[in-house]
Amino acid sequence: MIERIRQLLELIRFSHTVFALPFALLAALLAWQTVPFRWQDLLGILLCMVFARSAAMAFNRLIDRDIDAANPRTEKRHLPAQILSVPLVAGFTVVCSVAFVLATLLFLPNRWPVILSVPVLAFLLGYSYAKRFTSWCHYWLSAALMLAPIAAWIAIRGDVTATPLLLAAAVFFWVGGFDIIYACQDAEFDRGRGLHSVPARWGVPSALRIAFLSHVGTIVCLLALWQTSGLGWLFLAGVLLVAALLLYEHWLVRPDDLSRVNVAFFNVNAVISIGLLLVAVADLWLGSGGSGVAP
Repeated sequence: MIERIRQLLELIRFSHTVFALPFALLAALLAWQTVPFRWQDLLGILLCMVFARSAAMAFNRLIDRDIDAANPRTEKRHLPAQILSVPLVAGFTVVCSVAFVLATLLFLPNRWPVILSVPVLAFLLGYSYAKRFTSWCHYWLSAALMLAPIAAWIAIRGDVTATPLLLAAAVFFWVGGFDIIYACQDAEFDRGRGLHSVPARWGVPSALRIAFLSHVGTIVCLLALWQTSGLGWLFLAGVLLVAALLLYEHWLVRPDDLSRVNVAFFNVNAVISIGLLLVAVADLWLGSGGSGVAP
């Protein structure tokens, strides 16, 4: 049983939860500057993030299992290698989906999370089909992850303001950029299989330029968030550090050398997401933001 759980966590790459969860927590942290903190809201955010991502990732592995089996880079994943069975992964997807919807009940009497839970889940699962019909599939993924800060804000405050939208926009451009970089590894394979991606359509050099522009958008959005949210100089320093890390990420990956894509994909981006959250916590704790978060 323990071994099966470990394999399921490997299947969904549970460690990659660090990409979206810190931004949901950052949005919640900013929302709690204007509304009372409730432990059930924090628990709800954690459970919803874990279950929604697990359902989406398991569903993706199910839908892509034949593609993964044909790709030398992914042929040893759990479903192609028959380490896990299709019924087991399908059941895991259903359980996580139901658990996600049930977890939204923790936000009551705010009913918006419950009302939006099924449409949000459908959008997350829909990403798995995107590369079959659009080269911009990377931005479907980024739109899915950008829902994290918006959803956390709505769950706590029940409204939408500039603060979560700017944070969500930063996530949108950030995830889109690094997913394009990651997809460069499969450019030739995708082209041969009739799958769509930015690298497959425009080539690796152009894809890396598009990813760079996307990451410029990330920094612009984070600077706008700093200006409008009441965060202070410490958060600004964090944004500048994020810019430096993104430059380092693009230095690591070159059109003629994709050997360090995994370092750029996980290590650098994990530092960005977790680091930005910690910097925001420190900023608010030290009171460097002045009067607090703008409504």
